[in-house]
Amino acid sequence: MASFQKYFLAIVPGGELQEKATALKLELKERFNIKYALKSPAHITLKMPFTYNEAKEDYLIEKLQEFMIDYSPLELTIGGIDTFGNRVVFLKVKGNDDLFQLQTNLKSFCKRELKLNEELSDRNYHPHMTLAFKDLKKNSIPNIIKVLDSQPIFEKIVVMQFFLLKRANGRWFIHRSVDFGEKNQ
Repeated sequence: MASFQKYFLAIVPGGELQEKATALKLELKERFNIKYALKSPAHITLKMPFTYNEAKEDYLIEKLQEFMIDYSPLELTIGGIDTFGNRVVFLKVKGNDDLFQLQTNLKSFCKRELKLNEELSDRNYHPHMTLAFKDLKKNSIPNIIKVLDSQPIFEKIVVMQFFLLKRANGRWFIHRSVDFGEKNQ
């Protein structure tokens, strides 16, 4: 019997940027009891969560590697705080046309080749790194923004891969990587 699991595709920065974003999430937990964003590493979503047959993970990765063979690394700038109304507080991602083209092509590929549904957020792509969502309280958002603005993040990164994240025990974990421009062995 098939075992279906939840997955999503994302750019997951490493190093200092990951550490800084995680530190901000932890501070929001301590000061405002906001913890939902801690259920995943800081990331930039490329394909919203989807359900997939766990037994076909290797096929999924193989198809994604074939898709990525012609893509070059991306340069992104992360910095500044913004919100989606009262629902999400995030770090802004200043990409270039290459990021938007990658996401557009990836969502089409996923629909066509992997038979994955296109979500509303896949269509209205607004790259960002979430710091707080779901357990946000509307009246605390101005204070949250004040705290985040007092610890500015401004980082330039070169993205050479994206990741398949998998849900386990209520959290999202990096499961596999897909490199830009070359097949993994």
